[in-house]
Amino acid sequence: MKLSRAALALGLAATAPAYIQYTTVPGYFLQDEGSTDPSTFDFITTNFGLINRTYPADAADADTQLGQGQGQQQDQRQQPLPGALTQWERFHRQVLALNQDSPSTVEFKVLFLGRHGEGWHNVAEDNYGTPAWNCFYSLLPTYTDPALTPLGTTQALTVHNLWQRLLTTQRIPPITTHYASPLLRALQTANLTFSNLLHPHLYPRSSPIPFRPLISDLFREGVSLHTCDHRSSRAQIEDLFPGWRFESGFEDVDGYWDGEWGETRPAEDARSRRGLDLIFTHSSSSSSSSSSSSNSDLHSDEDRGDGDGDDDVFVSVTSHSGEIASILRVIGHREFGLKTGAAIPVLVRAETKPAPESTSTVVSWTRSAHCTAPPVTSLVGGGCVCTSEPGAVVTPL
Repeated sequence: MKLSRAALALGLAATAPAYIQYTTVPGYFLQDEGSTDPSTFDFITTNFGLINRTYPADAADADTQLGQGQGQQQDQRQQPLPGALTQWERFHRQVLALNQDSPSTVEFKVLFLGRHGEGWHNVAEDNYGTPAWNCFYSLLPTYTDPALTPLGTTQALTVHNLWQRLLTTQRIPPITTHYASPLLRALQTANLTFSNLLHPHLYPRSSPIPFRPLISDLFREGVSLHTCDHRSSRAQIEDLFPGWRFESGFEDVDGYWDGEWGETRPAEDARSRRGLDLIFTHSSSSSSSSSSSSNSDLHSDEDRGDGDGDDDVFVSVTSHSGEIASILRVIGHREFGLKTGAAIPVLVRAETKPAPESTSTVVSWTRSAHCTAPPVTSLVGGGCVCTSEPGAVVTPL
């Protein structure tokens, strides 16, 4: 098994506490820039937000191309001259160069963070209004693990079409490492977005790009009292998506949601950090089934992404608005809200370092007050007027 830089670094530091520090590398995507308005930005018409620019790796690639014949079979560092490469191919080369030129304790990956398409709970919130939704209607069993609406399906297929267009015309490197939240709306979105994509330049035309995501509770929506945060059982998910993989220890019954306790922001950020650790401590490129003892305790083999390329630096995570916001906080990215069905790519630098000497704090969960009957009034900015106590059982309509 070929280990990623972060996994190797953690293994070498097995005798001493270590952690991974995550930072955003700005300057590559429009979403990184403060002048980009999240409320009006369209990632579909802007090439995922990839900035049209030159890279330091362009010059290095040009130097290696001199004298090459166009008909030669070429490896990853011996492609046509930069002028013949698309923006995505050149960006991919730049990320590979960053990894090649970095110490073993540093690794770069591009995360495509996608929010699920519209779900029936989103429609309900729009219908009732956010205050009434939060304090009463969101707790009804009707909205347990909701599916996509027809609009949500269309949104996911729109992103699928974007990927297919970029694969065909831009020769964007295909993503073969995928992670997904276990909630139904995210699983459906991932399936519609990434299944049956074709890369005519790398795969036979009739052979789709492999898609077998890893389902992980680490990428689920922030846990609240809302029933839409309560996932289906593992057995139900397996019936709907046969052959998809689960993180090690994935329980049949949802162990996160109980309808009474919810994650605080620090608790969700701590979970998001563990999700990033999962991505960065396991390379998706496995050349054998063996592993060194120094790294065997990082994660189970089940937890690997499904990619198969040595330069597998593009990773997709299909998740939720709150969870993506948490990931962006952990990596130090500017706040960037996503509409249903939207996606944001981020270049992430991960450096394995000795753990801070400061004492770790226990992140807390909280109990929330809510209405036990439909609210009398529900005003934006004013909340609900109702009788409520923390942890009270909701009376169904």
